[in-house]
Amino acid sequence: MCILPRIAVYAPEQTLPWDDAVLLALTYAEVPYDMIYDDDVLDGRLSEFDWLHLHHEDFTGQYGKFYTYRTMPWYIEQQRAAEATARRRGFRKVSVLKSAVTEAIREYVGQGGFLFAMCSGTDTFDLAQAAVGTDIVPAEYDGDPVDPDALQRLDFDRTFAFHNFRPSFNANEYEHADIDVGPPPQPLRDPALDFFTLFEFSAKWDPVPTMLTQNHVASVKGFVGQTTSFRKATVKPGVVIMAEAPGRDEVKYLHGTFGQGTFTFYAGHDPEDYQHFVGDPPTDLNLHRNSPGYRLILNNVLFPAAKKKEQKT
Repeated sequence: MCILPRIAVYAPEQTLPWDDAVLLALTYAEVPYDMIYDDDVLDGRLSEFDWLHLHHEDFTGQYGKFYTYRTMPWYIEQQRAAEATARRRGFRKVSVLKSAVTEAIREYVGQGGFLFAMCSGTDTFDLAQAAVGTDIVPAEYDGDPVDPDALQRLDFDRTFAFHNFRPSFNANEYEHADIDVGPPPQPLRDPALDFFTLFEFSAKWDPVPTMLTQNHVASVKGFVGQTTSFRKATVKPGVVIMAEAPGRDEVKYLHGTFGQGTFTFYAGHDPEDYQHFVGDPPTDLNLHRNSPGYRLILNNVLFPAAKKKEQKT
């Protein structure tokens, strides 16, 4: 009998008005989970869980870089809630609050936690780790300028998956760094021609990547998001690339270890909605029962239970 891990899904106090693919998968598979927020993380609640998911959070404190939406009620409420939490916790800015949250998650993984992130929860997490103590947030978001020596102060030794990247200091650019490859601002590809391929691993020599890439197909149709795919040149040596877009030097799916724990990053928003816009209806997984893209999400949900069973035998 498989004992499911204790699952936590992290979200900002005011979630964005779009749907999280992992929440859809967990709900569809009737897997129990708890929602946790900044206060929970800072109060030490991560120790209650085996598995943590990050999706659409912006750990740099730039509110997802949705600056063009800054007059929308949901954006105003998101900013208000984040600033209120920062003040309540004694932080002078949202970016400093998020940096502290990132540090707590880093410690959680180092002590043996399983981290699974998608979309902008992947690259903004590493951006925040590299920029501890460094202001990389444009004045439009926090009222003061980026540190003049910000690029020189980035510490790539602190990051999980990425290095040698350059943050975007343009508040109007819907992009956090050059880690991401994909729209915007690049032209949208023809969905019929966009796909990525899973690497084959040996169950004997690479049991973890083998579990995480199990699927009924080797090629999976692509899907975009704020973070669509990872520029291969920014992926650290030693991180296991599990899927890439052939011929494009783009990584879709990767895995690595930190301390006693592991992290898995999966780029894109929704495997069955090629380009999901703010306000679009959620995907009905009853129509996609054999989705290869969602299968990779469920592999990660079950991975901690399988890994524990493997260790006992």
